[in-house]
Amino acid sequence: MLLRTTDGTHMVGAWWDAVPAFLIAVGILVVPGAAVVAAGWGVRRVGPLLFAPALSVSIVGVSAVLAPLVGLRWGLLPVAVVAAVAVGIAGAIRLIREPQRPSADRTALRVTAAIVALVACAVIGIQFATAFGAPDTIAQRFDNIVHLNTVRYAIETANASPFSIGATSDIPFYPSGWHAPAALTAALSGASVPIVVNAVNLAIVAVLWPTGNLALAAQLFPGRRIALVAAGMLATGFGAFPALFYNWGVLYPNALGYALIPAALASLVLLRHVSGGRQRVLAALLLAAMMVGVFLAHPNAFVATFAFAGAYLVADLVVVAVRRRTRLAIALAAAAPVILLAAGAALWRVATTNAAVWGWTPWESTSSALYHALTVTPRGYVPTAVIAVSLLLGFVALVRRPQRIPLAMPFAVATLLYVLAAGTSVDNPLRAVLTDPWYSDPNRLAALLPIAAIPIATLGITDLASAIPRWTRTWWVSAQASRRPTAWANAGLVAAGAVLASAALGPNVSMALAQVHEAHQYRDDALLLTAEERAVLERLSTYAEPESLIIASPRTGANLAYAFTGIPVTEPHIFGLPDGDETFLAQNLSRIDADPAVCAAVSRVGVDYVVDFGSRDVMGTTDPAGHGGIVNLDEGQHLTLVDAEGPDARVFRIRGC
Repeated sequence: MLLRTTDGTHMVGAWWDAVPAFLIAVGILVVPGAAVVAAGWGVRRVGPLLFAPALSVSIVGVSAVLAPLVGLRWGLLPVAVVAAVAVGIAGAIRLIREPQRPSADRTALRVTAAIVALVACAVIGIQFATAFGAPDTIAQRFDNIVHLNTVRYAIETANASPFSIGATSDIPFYPSGWHAPAALTAALSGASVPIVVNAVNLAIVAVLWPTGNLALAAQLFPGRRIALVAAGMLATGFGAFPALFYNWGVLYPNALGYALIPAALASLVLLRHVSGGRQRVLAALLLAAMMVGVFLAHPNAFVATFAFAGAYLVADLVVVAVRRRTRLAIALAAAAPVILLAAGAALWRVATTNAAVWGWTPWESTSSALYHALTVTPRGYVPTAVIAVSLLLGFVALVRRPQRIPLAMPFAVATLLYVLAAGTSVDNPLRAVLTDPWYSDPNRLAALLPIAAIPIATLGITDLASAIPRWTRTWWVSAQASRRPTAWANAGLVAAGAVLASAALGPNVSMALAQVHEAHQYRDDALLLTAEERAVLERLSTYAEPESLIIASPRTGANLAYAFTGIPVTEPHIFGLPDGDETFLAQNLSRIDADPAVCAAVSRVGVDYVVDFGSRDVMGTTDPAGHGGIVNLDEGQHLTLVDAEGPDARVFRIRGC
C-alpha cells in the first residue's frame, strides 16, 4: 500500500511508484497528435507542434467511439488505427505542391517554446501532485463516485464509448473524452483506478493545459518569444481553472474540455491567418478535430468554445472590414453575426439542461460579480499581483490598439456569463437562457474566466516588452544591446519569466490548491471514504468472488467497491435508476430475518454482500435517503460479518436466501 502522508519526502517516494502510469498518460496525450502534426506540418514549426496534446485527445476520443462499432476492444489498437489514418490524411495533404512553403521557425523561438513548455509542465505538475498529496488519494466529492466507477466499467467491459459508459448512470450517452484515456492508461499500466485517475489528471493539467495556452499565444503573437513566456507562466497562476474543478464536483470531463479550449481557439486563429490552399485545408481539418475533441470531453465545453470562437471571429471580421473597406470584407462582417447567432440559438436549444432543476443560485451582487470577473478572483480568491498587473496592462493595450479587441472578446463572453450566473436573480430570463448549458452554476462559469483572461494578460506583457527598449534608450544601454543583442534579449526573457513565474506561488492559485488538497484526504470526517473504509474496500477481492454482486449505498462511498475491485455493485451512481427489487432491498434489507420478501428479493437480484459504511452521507448529512435498509446493519441469521475496521466500515455476507 502506498504511503498517504503529506510529508514531502514520503510524498516523493509514493509518487515515484506512480511514474509508469503518469508517463503512459502523458504518452497517450502526446504521441498520436505529434505523429499527425509531424506528417502534416513537419517538426520545425512551433505553432503546429503545440497542438499535439489537444489533437491526441481528439484521436483517442474518436477511437473510443469507433472501436466497438468495428468489434475492437478498447486498447492501443483502435487508437493506433485512427492515428494512422489521420497521419495518412495529413501526409497526403502535405504532398500537395504550393508555390511557397511556410518557412521553419527560428531556432531561438523553438528553443524558447520548448523551455517554457517544460517549465510550465513541471511547475503545474508539482502544484497538483502536492495538492493531491499521494498518487492513490481520491477526491472526496459527490461526482467522483460516478467517475471512478465509470473508469472501472470501461476497463471491465473493454469499451470506452460514450454510448456505453453511460450505463453507470443509466443514461444512453455520456461524454467519454476523459474516461477513455483513463481506462487506456489503466489497461497499459496495470495501476489501480485511483492512481490512474490522478495520473491522467496530472497529465491534463501539466501537459494539455499549458501547451494549449502556448499554442494560442503562438497564433495570436506570431514570432514573439515573450508571448510564449507570458502565456506559459500565467497558466500556472489561476485558482478558478484548472484547480477549481479538482475540488468542486469534481468535474473531470469538464476539466478536460476546458483545457482544450485554448488549443481550439488557436486552431481558429491559425485558419484565419494561413495562406495557401494546402495550409488552409490542414488548418480547417485541425479546427474540426479540435471541436470534435472538445465535444467528446464535455458538451458544455463545446458550447463555451463556440461562444468564444464566434465572438472572436465576428470582432476579427469587423476589424478587417474597417481596415480594408472592401465589399467582401464588409459583407462578411455583416453576415457573420447573423449566421453565428442562428447557429448559436440552435446549439443552445440542443444544449438545454433544465437548469432550474439543479438550483444553483447567485453568489453576490451584480457589481461584485463584475469586479470578480474583471480581476479573475471568483469564489473569494485573492488577486495575485503579477496577474493583476498583467491584466491591467492588457486592458490598457486594448484601449491603445483597438485592432487587438478580437482577442478580448472571449473574455467579454466569459464575464457576461459569469456575472449573469453569479450576480443576477434566478428570475432573470437572460440568466436562465444564456447560462443554462452550464446548469446556471457560477462555478462552471467562473472556470472560463482564466482561459479567456490569459491572452489579454499576455498582450499586456508583450506590449510592455516592446515599450521597454524605447524607455531605456540611454547611450550605455544602446551600446551594450547593439553589441550583444541576443544575450540581452535572452536575459530579458529570463527576467520576465522569473517575475511571471511568481504567479504559481500567488494567493489566487494557492487558495484553490489548498482546497484541492483538503478534498483529497482520507480523514475521519471524509465525505466519501475514511482510511478504514478504504482499507476494507481494498481487502474485498481477497474473499469476495469476482462474479459476486454487492449492494451498498452510493451516498456513503461504499459503492466504490466496484472502482476498487471490479466486483459489480447494484448502484454505481447516486443518480442511477435501480429496479424495483434493488430499491426494495436498499430500503428493507435490514429486515431480512423478519420479512421473507427480503430474502426473495435477494435471490432475484443475486446479491451476495453488503458493504455498510454507516449513514454518513456524501452531502454531509446522516440521512440515508432511500438506503436506510443497508446502513447501520447488525449480524443475524442471514447476515454474517466478514470484515470490519474502525467504527463504521463493515462487510456482511448474505446467507440462507
